[in-house]
Formats: sequence, structure tokens, C-alpha cells
Amino acid sequence: MSLWLPHGREPSKHLDLLPGLLRSALTIQWIIVFNIPVSQWTENAGVTDADLRMKTANCIVETMGPEDWEAVKQIYEEGIATRNATVETDAPAWERWDSSHRSDCRLVAKDHDQIVGWAALSPVSVRDAYSGVAEVSVYVAEHFRGNGAGKLLLDSLISSSELSGVWTLQAMIFVENEASIALHTSCGFRSVGTRERIGCLYGHWRDTLLMERRSDTIGY
Repeated sequence: MSLWLPHGREPSKHLDLLPGLLRSALTIQWIIVFNIPVSQWTENAGVTDADLRMKTANCIVETMGPEDWEAVKQIYEEGIATRNATVETDAPAWERWDSSHRSDCRLVAKDHDQIVGWAALSPVSVRDAYSGVAEVSVYVAEHFRGNGAGKLLLDSLISSSELSGVWTLQAMIFVENEASIALHTSCGFRSVGTRERIGCLYGHWRDTLLMERRSDTIGY
């Protein structure tokens, strides 16, 4: 789970909760604090290093806007360059990307003022019956990979999707992309099956793993 604290909220009102949360059976991957250093929380709460069995960051998650596109596009291009993130070979223009993604589930992760990752959903069908099914995209800047930003974004995207009435998220992942498979698994996605030789990228046929996550709060 993630512990969210909105901008302007008085931290001292919540400090007494932190040690208990850290020592509970829950795993808190991230504390997202607006304008309040994580160290200030832990010091004031009397939490020792031994209690910090979680990742923390100075990142915040915000809604993506058109003004973020250049940074988002650059991160997308870094993913394309790996040849293991997408079948796309070039990042599209903003207009094409905008028209192919849901407008209500677009997020960026920022380290201070720098965008270090993004996540978004695209519809899988125009049929009403599948209006709550969407495909996930999650990308993290090359220099920021391995810091947990991907999990922060995906957890946040799941929350955002459920607020928008999405009941199933799916991801098509190259079988070689073990990091992405592990990320989605850690966020509750299950493997549905392998689609063999489903796409041809740079002259090579590629297999993808179809993963999905069914919400336990939407559609029940």
C-alpha cells in the first residue's frame, strides 16, 4: 500500500500513526509527502533505521498535462531504445498519443521538479461492454530505474483507474522483460498466457506475456 498525505496537511497530526504502520503486517512501499522530507517524519516519529522496512522517496505523483509531453516523450524514447518495452519504433506526436489514451488516467512521477516516469491507460475496445478494460503503460527514466518509481506509478495508476470505474487492467509484456513482469506481479497482476510470435520488431518475431489485474472493488 501507499500512504498519501495531501499538500497543506499538518504532519504532526499523523506522526503517531507512522511507527505502528511501519511495525504492522502491512508493507508500505512509499510515503508520498508533499513538501515535507521523509526524514522529518521518521525522526519526529521516533522510528529507527531498523524500523524502516520500506522504500521511501522524494517523489510525488501528479496528473499528466500537455505541458509534460516533451519530458514524457523523452522517457518513452528511452524505453523504445531498449527494444524490450514496446513494439513502437518511434514516439508519436502529442496529438496521436493523446487521442489513443484515456484522458482520466495519466500520471507523471516527479523528483523535485523533474519528471522521472509516467503511466497511462489506453482503451482496449470501443464496445460498451469493455469500457472498463484498459491497457497499462509504465515508463521510468533510464537514470531513475531501480529506485521504485515504477511501482509508485503503477500503484497510483491502479488507484486512479478504480476511481474512474476501470475493472480490468491488462499489460502486454515481452517475455524477456523480466523487470516489468516482476513489477506487474508485485502489483497484483496475474499471468494469463504467452502469445507466441505475436509481433515482428526489427525483423525478429517476439513473444509477449499477457498479464491482467481484476479490481476487487469495481463491478462487484
